[in-house]
Amino acid sequence: MNQTVKETPIVQLSVKQEKFAKKMLHPFKFKLFTLTQVPLGFIAGMKLETLEGEQCTTSLPYKFLNKNPFKSTYFAAQSMAAELSTAALGMLHLSDHLKTIAFIIVDMEAKFIKKATDKVTFTCVDGEMVQKGIEKAYETGESVEVKMKTEGKMPNGQVVSTFYFTWSFKKRK
Repeated sequence: MNQTVKETPIVQLSVKQEKFAKKMLHPFKFKLFTLTQVPLGFIAGMKLETLEGEQCTTSLPYKFLNKNPFKSTYFAAQSMAAELSTAALGMLHLSDHLKTIAFIIVDMEAKFIKKATDKVTFTCVDGEMVQKGIEKAYETGESVEVKMKTEGKMPNGQVVSTFYFTWSFKKRK
């Protein structure tokens, strides 16, 4: 008899963080968020698939508005969805400190491995690293940089792009 045992997550979320994740994962509320905060993401059809303590998954459809003349997903559209997979983790872990910690991208690297000719799903698994960086910034008052990796794959599992976003977290004065 097979029994599935759910593992305890490495990163425990507070009640406030769980509410934030639930709100962001609600399809209507997420569309409203993108419409008001990231309108190009709304137009591109970005979606937030999962948002947990350790990881975040976003997706970007392959459609007319996201294509380039080479019949693949435009690199800037991929960058936007990739960034969301890291930013949402930062926002999740900041939801307890949002008024006291500022965060911004200070660097980005990208590698495009294969043409994206289908829906692309980006997964970032650096939630624990983000949580520790935010805690350090909160405790020390110093700026802390966290370099997060996200990988974009098509439904067949083919990796199409890899991004590294370096986020700076700093306690507000």
